[in-house]
Amino acid sequence: MLHTGPVELTLRELLESEAEIGVFKISGARDTVLVARVDGGGLISYRRADGTHVHTLNTVQGFERKLLELGIKI
Repeated sequence: MLHTGPVELTLRELLESEAEIGVFKISGARDTVLVARVDGGGLISYRRADGTHVHTLNTVQGFERKLLELGIKI
């Protein structure tokens, strides 16, 4: 299923696993940023103040590039 906007499904629920999830408050991002590595790349989710999430699935290269842009080291 593809959602084009915020959803109530959390990153933990989306992953359906005990994968490590990093939680970050970034000065350049208005929302809390959650990140998790997965096979073939990674997920970056933005948790909005209203409790909804915007999830992005990235290739390995895209995941690393976005982490660098956000200033996140995991």
